[in-house]
Amino acid sequence: MSLRLEKVSMQFGGLVALRDLDLEIPEGVIISLIGPNGAGKTTVFNLITGVYRPTEGTIHYNGHRLNGLPPHKIIALGIARTFQNIRLFKNMTALENVQVGMHCRTQSGAIRALFKTRFERAEEQRIRKRAQEILQELGIDRYQDEYAGNLPYGEQRRLEIARALATDPKILLLDEPAAGMNPKETEDLMQLILSLRNKGLTIFLVEHDMKVVMGISDRIAVLDHGQKIAEGPPRAIQQDERVIEAYLGRRHTTTGSIS
Repeated sequence: MSLRLEKVSMQFGGLVALRDLDLEIPEGVIISLIGPNGAGKTTVFNLITGVYRPTEGTIHYNGHRLNGLPPHKIIALGIARTFQNIRLFKNMTALENVQVGMHCRTQSGAIRALFKTRFERAEEQRIRKRAQEILQELGIDRYQDEYAGNLPYGEQRRLEIARALATDPKILLLDEPAAGMNPKETEDLMQLILSLRNKGLTIFLVEHDMKVVMGISDRIAVLDHGQKIAEGPPRAIQQDERVIEAYLGRRHTTTGSIS
């Protein structure tokens, strides 16, 4: 079960944001996508999750062609994401935020919900219990009754991951999850991502913090100006001259490294 992008391009008017991208995210690994600002990284996430439809190329997951599918159907297939900018419901509690994330897996219809049938009440209890379990697994269960907007920044980041996990994904797309975190929060985040991978979840990561990327990735793909310029294990990427040039400029290619 893998996610595959084949010759995927994305054009906005005269701007080519992505060109002929081939990329495979195998099951049970951590793949990081890196590159300078404006390289096209978040565009890749938006294409996979149905925010954009590719101008050219195809995206496949588990026998399904994702091109043109709306985001809610892609979530239902087992692909979830977080965002660069935290998008929690800040006037809802942490528990309620996670419960909202579970709506795509519920079975109660409108009639059942309206009349509060026994089935609907039982499902509400199941959702609440599972949401509490997720918060506990991520170490933020003590905040379950706190408004999301009142949580410390690092815990809000964790809560956003918790809400994504509530959709019961097979692949989790994390868009700069370490942004704005202090060193302790970053280290805790790295351990969390590794633990999720060890439980069988596939992680596709966009991140600027090279300590995070080099510390947890099984493989790394590098974009520059919308094109993939390198792919491989962390050590090879650190020493790749094309990558060093993209990040640091041509004069560093003979002696530099990405760390």
